[in-house]
Amino acid sequence: MSPLFGGGKKNDDGGAADRARSAADREAARLERERRRAEREGRPLPPEPAAAPPAEEPILDVPSFDAHPPAAEEPAFEEPPAAEPPAAPSEPRFAEPPAYEEPPSVEAPQPVEEPHYEVPFEPVDEPAWEPEPVTVPPAEEHDDTAVHRIEAPAGVKRVASVSDLPQVGGPRPTPPGPVKGPAGKPPRRRGVPKSRRGATRVLPLLFLLVLVLVAYFAYRVFQPGHDEGDAKRPVVVTIARGATASEIADELQEQGVIDSAFFFNLRSRVDGRRADLKAGRFTLKREMSYAAALEALTQNPATAPVVHVTLPEGRSISEAAPLVRQSGVSGSYIKAATKNPRTVTGLKGYGVPKGTRSLEGFLFPATYELKRGTGSATASKLVTQQIATFKRSFDPLDRKAAHRKNLTDYDILIIASMIEREAGIAKDRRLISAVIYNRLQDHIPLGIDATLRYRLDNWSKPLKQSELETDSEFNTRLHQGLPPTPIGSPGLASIKAALNPAKVDYLYYVVKPCGNGAHAFSATDAQFQKDVAAYNKKRDALGGKDPSHC
Repeated sequence: MSPLFGGGKKNDDGGAADRARSAADREAARLERERRRAEREGRPLPPEPAAAPPAEEPILDVPSFDAHPPAAEEPAFEEPPAAEPPAAPSEPRFAEPPAYEEPPSVEAPQPVEEPHYEVPFEPVDEPAWEPEPVTVPPAEEHDDTAVHRIEAPAGVKRVASVSDLPQVGGPRPTPPGPVKGPAGKPPRRRGVPKSRRGATRVLPLLFLLVLVLVAYFAYRVFQPGHDEGDAKRPVVVTIARGATASEIADELQEQGVIDSAFFFNLRSRVDGRRADLKAGRFTLKREMSYAAALEALTQNPATAPVVHVTLPEGRSISEAAPLVRQSGVSGSYIKAATKNPRTVTGLKGYGVPKGTRSLEGFLFPATYELKRGTGSATASKLVTQQIATFKRSFDPLDRKAAHRKNLTDYDILIIASMIEREAGIAKDRRLISAVIYNRLQDHIPLGIDATLRYRLDNWSKPLKQSELETDSEFNTRLHQGLPPTPIGSPGLASIKAALNPAKVDYLYYVVKPCGNGAHAFSATDAQFQKDVAAYNKKRDALGGKDPSHC
């Protein structure tokens, strides 16, 4: 056959170059299939096909055209992988066409030619692999939980399940059978969340618990079926003036009138009667209901059949007399207390000097009850009770250490009465007692102004200079030793401090400025003068007022 264009000459190689390129294309396609198959099966990737050098073509004026090119061989059939996305474009495997040349006026960069390596081509005819048919069990024996497997031919790597296949892209196929959750646990069923299911179980229990608590509180507060108390066991309760409802409830519980101060307070709040509670002396019953106790305490108390007399610690006879008279005791308290202790029954043997005509120190401070009527609530009866209380409190004390210092029981009462007057706080009692003992031992005047105040009956006004120079045995600034009698009725704490002074070498003390009753103690006169200067400075700053409380 003649060529399409005249003057042309058929290639001498008879189309060998075209056939070489077709074979290279087939080999590259085959290697690409092998690479993709290896990626799916997890095998090592085969080497990338080398780019075949382009076949040399003859230089002709007119490109030749073969009317009958050799037919390309069809690739073997291969079942495409399921749900596999198109592969990413790979690097070009053949030589790139020559770059576009710019006009001569523009200098274009020349491409760098890379070396090409020729790989000998050996065509291999490989049969296409086809999967064996899958045998599906009958419908009645079909197990939804079974994982279907596809047997591969020999030489091909087996996979455990569909989930073991490499995921190239897109959603991962869901294998048949139950889906497992985290850590192999079955997935949570749809419906009410587990936390809400727990809440639905707990809420009824909490509601029931609240109902039980409310019922319990209601039962304790209102006490259904509770009686009015045991009339055979009366209880006398004294409610102090100004006592709060909580203090009254505590007193009632302590006396056995009610079983719970807490629920009594709740009942008084519910009834709105907390402000109606009265002060006075009430005769109640044991184990009363809250309602009955509230009813009794909100009524005006009956006239007390007894007289109550409260005498504080440290008060002298002249200071206690007005308190005794105001409580309703008949008779003269000063006259009843002005007796020689040596002639009073029960007071012998306490070392009272002869000529003493006062029971000062033996009238123990406490609260006393005297029956009204028939001459029982008298000052003499009160003095008798005070002496009896003194003996019960004083006689059991160990007084041997004081006796070894040549101190009598009466001397101990004198020291205790001074401690009671001087000490503003409890911890200063034994320190003041030590100062008194040290001064007596060193033959130094005590210099306690409370003794002179007792003699002058002046407990509140400042002492004048003329009064400080009074010539009296009670003036311990001028006379050495103890005053002739106690200067008041000491309490048990001061008596114990007089029997057990602190082991310190203090000789001085003065009120500590803004110490709320505390004293500044010192063993030297220099330190004492500094403490006095601080006291005077603070007193001047307060305009002459007592600086003990600021």
